[in-house]
Amino acid sequence: MSDLLISNARPYGGDAVDLLVRDGVVTEIGRGLDAPDGVEVLDAGGHVLLPGFVDLHTHLREPGGEESEDVATGSAAAALGGYTAVFAMPNTDPVADTAVVVEHVRRRGEEVGLVDVHPVGAVTVGLEGVKMAELGTMARSRAQVRMFSDDGRCVHDPLVMRRALEYASALEVVIAQHAEDHRLTAGAQAHEGVVASRLGLAGWPATAEETIVARDCALAREAGAALHVCHVSSARTIDVLRAAKAAGVRVSAEVTPHHLLLTDAALTSYDPVHKVNPPLRTGADTRAMREALAEGVIDVVATDHAPHAAQYKDTEWAAARPGMLGLQTALSVVVHTMLEPGLLDWRGVARVLSERPAEIAGLPDQGRPIAEGEPANFALVDPDGAWTVRGAKLASRAANTPYEGMRLPATVVATVLRGRITTTQGEVRS
Repeated sequence: MSDLLISNARPYGGDAVDLLVRDGVVTEIGRGLDAPDGVEVLDAGGHVLLPGFVDLHTHLREPGGEESEDVATGSAAAALGGYTAVFAMPNTDPVADTAVVVEHVRRRGEEVGLVDVHPVGAVTVGLEGVKMAELGTMARSRAQVRMFSDDGRCVHDPLVMRRALEYASALEVVIAQHAEDHRLTAGAQAHEGVVASRLGLAGWPATAEETIVARDCALAREAGAALHVCHVSSARTIDVLRAAKAAGVRVSAEVTPHHLLLTDAALTSYDPVHKVNPPLRTGADTRAMREALAEGVIDVVATDHAPHAAQYKDTEWAAARPGMLGLQTALSVVVHTMLEPGLLDWRGVARVLSERPAEIAGLPDQGRPIAEGEPANFALVDPDGAWTVRGAKLASRAANTPYEGMRLPATVVATVLRGRITTTQGEVRS
């Protein structure tokens, strides 16, 4: 924790103020505040100040996949993207299905110190969908796991999922489901539709997502548990979520930046950088994602940041691994797809990138209001700072961004974690 004076900042895009931070907490907000001796000054330059972002869905690859990413490089990418907390998915090697592994991930995050790294525990041993992992042990460990998922694989057996939700209810944790009925997606390579047919790619039906979400909402209702649906991509899934929420089911959902912006039309180049799970879908689906996010049926934007070393992406389409980078481009995509068209204002951006994710995950010190007495976790954003995406210049070890060469709006000028500046002007502070 550090002492800091942030001058001339505009919280949520409002009037400019100064904020004095002591021991990582905002102690005073006003105009013309002076910096006491020894207090660092950050001139915000009239830029927009938001609560630090929280990503419920990040792949940091450590342990076992360090050729693609590790906690250090992933944390740097997160901090440069305005994030102050990320949730690291468990499909590592070894799988994060024991207290030993989740504690390792938590400890590595603390050692790097750029963002709060919260490990996600596996629901089943080895992500195999057969035997439940020791959810209670991981929840009570030093890692204090609050979310469990077999992401990358669906917890397909309804009995296993029901038991997991029952345990989750008792432990007051969240089960995050990768909604995909693999019996409907065997061999699938692209969204089932006109583009896939024209390209000769096996189709991936949206029904594979919708049916699992419908089943799991029923199971969550029965268990009284908190269910989180990962990377929603189908317009019809939104109808299922809306009905479940109206019925009082404790279900939340996320959409990725790429499902807000990109469509299956990008596949015409056969460039595997656009291969992702679930697949890019139609323009109608993309529009439905934006509308549902604005409405609140979809709660949050989560990156599903999935770095892959070149040997896993620079290959033929069928052999390439699915996934895209997302941490450093997420804000810009949200601004482009949601703020510029007027679907969200800056408070809405804070809601979907910070406040609601922290609420879902039960983080008491993240996603908090910009107010006196609150933790000083911030993202300072230049709304006019357009930039061109170059994968080779991103902080991730991998470069598999689908936005290569795109001109995107808004830049993160600085990120502050508990009063300490972690990044400024595109550079990481050690």
